[in-house]
Amino acid sequence: MSSKAVVFDAYRTLYDIQSVAETTEDVFPGYGEIITQVWRIKQLEYTWLRSLMRHYRDFAAVTRDSLAYTLRVLGLSYERDAFERVIETYLHLDLYPDAAATLAALKPRKLAILSNGSPDMLDALVRNSGLDRLLDATISVDARKVFKPSPDAYELIGPGLGTPPNEVLFVSSNPWDVAGAKAFGLNVAWIERVMPEAMALACVENELVAPLTMFKAIRTQMDELGFAPDHRVRSLSELPEIA
Repeated sequence: MSSKAVVFDAYRTLYDIQSVAETTEDVFPGYGEIITQVWRIKQLEYTWLRSLMRHYRDFAAVTRDSLAYTLRVLGLSYERDAFERVIETYLHLDLYPDAAATLAALKPRKLAILSNGSPDMLDALVRNSGLDRLLDATISVDARKVFKPSPDAYELIGPGLGTPPNEVLFVSSNPWDVAGAKAFGLNVAWIERVMPEAMALACVENELVAPLTMFKAIRTQMDELGFAPDHRVRSLSELPEIA
């Protein structure tokens, strides 16, 4: 296919959300991994619940609420400064190693992010990572006050880029996002970073399923929703071949 624009999800697609683990472990020794996993699971759940309830709060608030939930259920006490230090990591997430080079290789196509992130969070993250020099637009669902995978969120792509949806390749590593974009009618590429074979092996090798393995089982495998991606690739670096 020949796309005139490529639109990326941000979290877990361009940016590695697991990169918060170093800070969570430093602030809460011995709890870094489980905080990181529960925090992300609840963060996503809160976006879906708030969309269904029609009680929107932006992603910055959702991120704070889900961290507060995580620390509470784990019985961890904390000072405000410690909480803010962990929250701050979402403005400095690590890019995946092939992200910047892939975006550069996709030019002169229009490039954008469509994310659940709030505008302030996304603007800081894009600027801090240097992607502001490569992206043509950073689109937040905040404009519609509803989170992906609502169709209303994906409708922002056309006006945000000035490109018809049928000329856009949407890219995400999140299965729920892939299904939502495909249900909306976009051409979709799934970054399949965790293969089923590796997932099965991780479960077999552990007597108890570790938090990271549980997270991968819940959030990294394609959902049974009846919407399959048009393309399955292992990394961002494969995208120039299919875009």
